[in-house]
Order: sequence, then C-alpha cells, then structure tokens
Amino acid sequence: MQPDRSLRVAGAAPRRVAIVLMSAVGSTVQGMPIIASLRRAWPGTHITWVLQPGPATLMAGRPDVDRILLFHRSLGARAYSRFRREVAGETFDLVICLQPNFKGGMVTRLLRAPERLGHDRARARDLSWVATNRRIPPAPVAHIQDELFEFLDHLGVPRCLEWRFHFTAEERRVSARWRERFSRPVLAVVPRSSNARRNWTLEGTARVIDMAAGDLGLQPVLLGGDSEEELRDARRLGELCGAPPRVALGGTLRELAGRLDASDLVLAPDTGPLHMAVALGTPTIGLYGYTDPRRSGPYGRFTDLTVDRFRASAGSDGERMPSRATRRGRMSRIRVEDVVLKLERAIRSCLNS
Repeated sequence: MQPDRSLRVAGAAPRRVAIVLMSAVGSTVQGMPIIASLRRAWPGTHITWVLQPGPATLMAGRPDVDRILLFHRSLGARAYSRFRREVAGETFDLVICLQPNFKGGMVTRLLRAPERLGHDRARARDLSWVATNRRIPPAPVAHIQDELFEFLDHLGVPRCLEWRFHFTAEERRVSARWRERFSRPVLAVVPRSSNARRNWTLEGTARVIDMAAGDLGLQPVLLGGDSEEELRDARRLGELCGAPPRVALGGTLRELAGRLDASDLVLAPDTGPLHMAVALGTPTIGLYGYTDPRRSGPYGRFTDLTVDRFRASAGSDGERMPSRATRRGRMSRIRVEDVVLKLERAIRSCLNS
C-alpha cells in the first residue's frame, strides 16, 4: 500500500501531531510502539498523546512524547468541556485517532487540525468516523496491535517494535528490593480483570497456585489493584489454597509494572497487567475464553503459553480468523491441567534456558 502523501506537505514530516488513544492500560501499552515509530521517523515533530490520568502515569518519562494531555473521563460529560478549554487556541497539523469509539471521536473533533486520520467506516464504532476526514483502508479483522500498525503503514512510517516503560533508577532499585524478598522463582498471579466475564474461577486459580508452590517450586504472589473485589478475591484464595500465596496488591501502576518486570512468570486473564507483562518481556501465561487471543492476546511472544478456550476446537470451520466476538461461559472451560502444562512449558523454555 502506498503511503498517503496527502497527509504531508511536500513530503515533510508534520510539525505538530496529536495521538488520541486514551482507553484502558492494555490499549495504552499497545500504543507504545506507535509513538516510538513516529518519533524515530519524525524526530523534529512535536508529539502530544491524549491519555486518561491512570495510564498517563504509566507513560511518564517517555522521551518520545513531548506532551501528555489528560482527558478526565471520571468527570462524565464535563470531561469534554474541560478538554475543550485546555486545547482552546491550539492547532495541530495532524490528529491520529487510534480509538474508534464515541469518546475517541469526540476528543478528536475537539482538536483543531486540517488532517484527522482515523479508522475506516466499518471499524469506526458509534459514528466516530464523522470526526475524521482521512481514514485508513478497510482490512480484515486482525490482532489489535496489527490494526494500530496499519496507521503507520498508511503514513509510510516504518514499524518500530519497541515497548519501553522508562523506569527511573530509583524505581528499578525498589523493584529489585521487592524481588529480594522471595527465595524461589516468582509466579505473579493476577486473578481478576475489571470485566468479570474475563476471569477464570477462583477454585481453578487456587489449585494452580498450590501446584505451582508445591510440585513446580514457584513462589505465587498475587498482584493487581486494591479494589474491594480484588481484596475479597485475595481473601478467598487464601481460604482455598493449601499454601496461601503472598499478597502484593495495591500501589501505583508504575509499581505494578516494576513488580511484573521483577517476576519470573506471570499468570493472568485478558487484562491490562497481562499486556504490561508481555511488553516487559516477562513470560506470561494468558487465560482466554471470553475474548479471542488472536485479537487481544500476547503479541509477538509468549503466544505458545496462551490457554485458548475461545474456540470450540483448534480446527473448527470459521475459527481461522481473529474475531471481535465475545463468548460468555468459555472461561469455565479452562482446566487446571491446561494451565499447569503451560507453566511447565514456561519453566522449561524460559527459566531453565
């Protein structure tokens, strides 16, 4: 596909670019190589990234972003008027809307620019395509990361497969001290996604924790937030497990990222910490049933460690392409043996190599 030259002036890079990608943590992680690619191709361009406050803390310190502009979703409808005031009088040469939904479209529309690039009409939900005047071509359903890379291809920007969190030296020291508390290889267990339909059963998780601590010689540690639901799950897992896991819930997103980086293995459903762990290079066993791992699973590595119960069977007709569909009840089809086999594979290939 030929790059869209209409988005440039005489072949020059745009002077000011805004990126709209302000979804949850997983989507923010998937935006990292997009930002890195733009910076490498357009070193003199001023890059603004519109983010929500939570993911914005995770992206702090990035040298490839000149400005992080916050969208305060928690304010509800008032978030848009506040954002409008903050960008009043500003003009960009190009806005890239990577978020094809109502919120992404509204924010894109509030950013003044002669060129606003977004998804094709078929993939732009909630009429968000109305906010753009340039669109990437239609394409088959693919992994979310590959769909984001389509924007780079359209702009003629080479892909830079780089996911970096830019920890400070002090943050690295804190993570190292945390890891020193454990004498055995750490299995970080993230039991819960914010969407309960993506979660595996606590009973299954408890059995895997017991086998990991006993037969496999690992130190299970619960990681995640400190919401009421997560704390309740941690208490229940303590009751279900023969050897209760260590609990390290809470802290900032950057602290969570540091702990995932310091861990030896990660076990998680389709949730933000899973994508953080994969980006950090920590071997990750992903648990999938509600969503399709070929669309939202680990990208580029650790795909052989994914437990996939989204598909009825590996060779089913109509199951060869990634799917945007969700399937209730499929997480309960994951068996303890499925997960333990992946853990054993990870130990052989990642810890013993």
